[in-house]
Amino acid sequence: MKKNIEKLLIANRGVSAVRIIHTCRDRKIQATTVFSSADRLAHHVFSAESAVHIGEPPPAESYLNMENIIAAAKKSDVDAIHPGWGFLAENHVFAQMVKDEGFIWVGPSPEVIESMGNKVKAKKIAKDANVPTVPGLDHVTSPEDVKKWIKDEKIAFPILLKAAAGGGGKGMVKVEDEDSIDAAFAQVRSEGKKSFGNDEVMAEKYIKRGKHIEVQIIADEYCNIYHLFERECTIQRRNQKLIEEAPSSALDERLRVELFETAIRLMRKINYTSAGTVEFLFDLETKKFYFLEVNTRLQVEHGITELITGLDIVGLMLDVAVGKKLPFKQPDIKANRSAMEVRLNAEDPKTFNPSFGSITRCQLPQGPNMRVVPGVYEGADIPPYYDSLLMLLMTAGPDRTDAIKVMDHVLGRNIRIEGIKTIAPLLLSIIRHPLFISGDFSTSFIEENLEDLISTFKDASNEDEVLKIARYLSEISAQGPQAWM
Repeated sequence: MKKNIEKLLIANRGVSAVRIIHTCRDRKIQATTVFSSADRLAHHVFSAESAVHIGEPPPAESYLNMENIIAAAKKSDVDAIHPGWGFLAENHVFAQMVKDEGFIWVGPSPEVIESMGNKVKAKKIAKDANVPTVPGLDHVTSPEDVKKWIKDEKIAFPILLKAAAGGGGKGMVKVEDEDSIDAAFAQVRSEGKKSFGNDEVMAEKYIKRGKHIEVQIIADEYCNIYHLFERECTIQRRNQKLIEEAPSSALDERLRVELFETAIRLMRKINYTSAGTVEFLFDLETKKFYFLEVNTRLQVEHGITELITGLDIVGLMLDVAVGKKLPFKQPDIKANRSAMEVRLNAEDPKTFNPSFGSITRCQLPQGPNMRVVPGVYEGADIPPYYDSLLMLLMTAGPDRTDAIKVMDHVLGRNIRIEGIKTIAPLLLSIIRHPLFISGDFSTSFIEENLEDLISTFKDASNEDEVLKIARYLSEISAQGPQAWM
């Protein structure tokens, strides 16, 4: 058995790093974080026992700089490295470098990361494992390939063009008509090259009424592979998830069992270890599901699975990384609650433009059935270099209705962020929408209902109005009757 982890370096920032620190505290593991010059006063820096500067603000010079992160690990004399999510979390070269330098890598093997990192290769492996995949064209070398495929297969618009090495919603364009194919192909190819170093493109049929459903997997080195139930991540904007929930209200028990068996079959085929997620697209019209990708890392939304099962997924990753056997069997894992998560981003809720600056007020929600993973604090600066995620807000209840009620309380009365804009008004508008409450929505919900959602925003809250009145009264009290009276 490998040695225990007494000191862990977290090769990430913000919410991702803070979440991992929470488990380190529970396990009495010393946490070391890394930071760029822009993050020297960031929340994750103060939350850890120690922190190491790794470069200037641009990610390529800091959080994507493998050599600097390895140097930080050596300097800190850590036992292991956890990559969190984003940045280098699914970089097989970095995973191999970590292992070659003698550190414990908290995640799946570099070989598995590489095999699942390319969507074309992953799709082929899924087909070989008898996992249903979205009809498409795996190797697109020119716009003419796409046009020929559409004609030969009688594919109806819209379609999706995707970067083969893409992930996290990046490098993906919906194409509405034939005239848009050339520009979309150029855009996807450019984004793939810029973001992932790979300009390979693939095309897929677009599922108009689809739900995004994923299965959380945990596996050890002893061929034990278990599912931790499913999550639904259908509420998205431009393929970026905003709201997640567990379980999904779209599945019946037959479909749920089939989905779990399919996910485990695929993960067993690739000899998966650690935590990972198999993502599917569920067609509401045909009631069929299709493989999308395998996320070979900790997912942002893993927290709601922890809420419904009572398991610590980060803790399980640490156990697997040191060669421990999972302490349960599939029948032991129960899901007896519903949970919901919203991603609170620093963006204008109407335009989605990033919002930068200093947080002048930060009131976090408190109460039963709530969980917050903050990446900021009152007085913190929001730099323009990184993801706009400020914090994760989670709620739970005996059923979906109760989880929504608690989330309504969190967003409507319990949280207050000032100094920058956040998408809190949009999130509140979504969870109050009749279609969301009924569960009758697809991945195109936001684009189809955006005007309706924005129309419910209030420019000022009742509390703001009360403060204005109080100021007027204080003026009159201090200065006497005013001319305008």
